[in-house]
Amino acid sequence: MEFSFFSMISQASLVAKIVLCILVLMSVGSWGMMIQKTLALNAAYRKALQGTDLFEKAPSLREAVLSLGSDRASPLYFVAHQGVMEFNRSKEAGNSSEIVVDNVRRSLRQGVASEMARLERSLSLLATAANTAPFIGLFGTVWGIMHSFHSIGMLKSASLATVAPGISEALVATAIGLGVAVPATIGFNIFMGKLSQVDTLLVNFAGVFLNRVQRELNAHRSVQRTGATEM
Repeated sequence: MEFSFFSMISQASLVAKIVLCILVLMSVGSWGMMIQKTLALNAAYRKALQGTDLFEKAPSLREAVLSLGSDRASPLYFVAHQGVMEFNRSKEAGNSSEIVVDNVRRSLRQGVASEMARLERSLSLLATAANTAPFIGLFGTVWGIMHSFHSIGMLKSASLATVAPGISEALVATAIGLGVAVPATIGFNIFMGKLSQVDTLLVNFAGVFLNRVQRELNAHRSVQRTGATEM
């Protein structure tokens, strides 16, 4: 007799069909999320790398910030925005250079943390799919075996024809559960590695930004001292 996957699914019990539908939905959702995250994280890494390079080459803090443009999709945008806002607030408040630098450092740290939280969003769903899919498949396996034993009891026959449908149903649930979990686990680990790379770039950018602020303040202080000497 020729094996037919769809025929076997159509003859499966209601519980088995529900389990398989859940696993299929989890698989489609996981793959959709992995495609979206792959595009988003690759773009974030590329923009962070290019933006940091442009920022370092700019002659002044103002031009460095302008070099980032208004691309809100760039992970540097929000970090730089936090730093600039705090820099302007601290200068307007008349704080000393040390306080300005310290305040900007905290704002940059908060900006990096917020941006990383945004990039990590929805990864918990992928981890949930990776961790729960095998158990959902295992539930389908257990149910299939129970169904097979029930058939044996009802027909009072332990022949292969009686047991095989339930066992096949059980193994299909296990296979699909693993088919959902394995790609989701691999994808999650790859994304965590990519997030670590983006985090390193953001931390480096925060350091470059802070150095630029320090040079700006030192230059401003030198101008003030020169003016005071001339007077």
